[in-house]
Amino acid sequence: MTMDVSRRGLIGAGVGAALLPSVAKAQAMTGKATVGVAVVGLGKLSLNQIIPGFRNCRSARLAAVVSGHPEKAHRIAEEQKLSPRSVYTYADYDRIASDPNIDVVYIVLPNFMHAEYTIRALKAGKHVLCEKPMATTIGDAERMIAAARTANRHLMIAYRCHYEPLNLAGMRLLRSGELGKTRVVSTVMGRQADPSDPSDAWRLDMMKSGGALTDMGIYGVNGARYLLNEEPTEIQAWSQTDKSDPRFRDVVDLYSWQARFPSGAIATGSTSFNYAATMSWEVQSENGKITADPGCFYSGNRLTLGGTKVATPEIREIDQFAREMDWIADVVRGKAPMVSTAEEGLQDMRLMMAIMESAAKGGASVATNYGFRRPVDPAAVVDLPKA
Repeated sequence: MTMDVSRRGLIGAGVGAALLPSVAKAQAMTGKATVGVAVVGLGKLSLNQIIPGFRNCRSARLAAVVSGHPEKAHRIAEEQKLSPRSVYTYADYDRIASDPNIDVVYIVLPNFMHAEYTIRALKAGKHVLCEKPMATTIGDAERMIAAARTANRHLMIAYRCHYEPLNLAGMRLLRSGELGKTRVVSTVMGRQADPSDPSDAWRLDMMKSGGALTDMGIYGVNGARYLLNEEPTEIQAWSQTDKSDPRFRDVVDLYSWQARFPSGAIATGSTSFNYAATMSWEVQSENGKITADPGCFYSGNRLTLGGTKVATPEIREIDQFAREMDWIADVVRGKAPMVSTAEEGLQDMRLMMAIMESAAKGGASVATNYGFRRPVDPAAVVDLPKA
């Protein structure tokens, strides 16, 4: 989402998870060899990871591009051998409703634009894959979910780590019980923000992004949840910001938090726009520990085990963006369960708001019993592509 570092036949429950059976069956019977995807927003992530990722897709293909810069969009379309008719601007975006080549719209815009363009795509009858965080407010996230219900279309949030080999290996190790009871999960997610970079300028605007917490910290919030496969009941958080640093006139620089889980496990996390680039996590269990450092980069992730005779699993890197795009394509065709649901995105929004609330209150405990339960465990259903 931010850094240039780099199935089983269960159909999951939940709004973001499943269409009515008749619609899913109809999608599966379309006869399409691949599902067409329109990429909305041609920033660094789209140009460096997402569009190149289509080369490694087996179920998804690039069908259209949407940009506020027509020259760039037409250049990309020509490079990707797309028809000029497959280029859209934000002004004529709603025209996608009449384009049969587009099945899924991938929203890769600044956070504050997610809700508008997701809802418009759903109203146009398209399924949506939306980058995380799914929105900047809980209200917007709820409106997106309501729009998906009304349109009877899938809304998936782009949690690529749900499909990434190292993170899946960590989940499966913890589910196996071989390391005993999990006691502590620690996540550290951050980097140095550069206001001279246009892709960082909006991230340093609170109304447009939410700062380091929503940009990087979300990986830790979501990561603790999928590693433990449970939801926190209580959060305490603290923040620290050097207001003399011009980058942080509007956003908090550093958040640190602690979350309690029903099993007795405790998760600690931190995020910052002012420390060395890192996306790492570590799990301390009764009979050993798992360290992933890095654990959430686009490539080059490393997993090690300590204090145990359990063998370190063999991990093969994949194109993470191709994998998640293939996944929603298979969901649309009725061939895979929805794993990264819209409700999952809403849960992270609520938890990040709880972190902000607690930090604003000097570390006061905030109850987080929101009633969310993950309908589908990634560790149980995501089979990685064979070599």
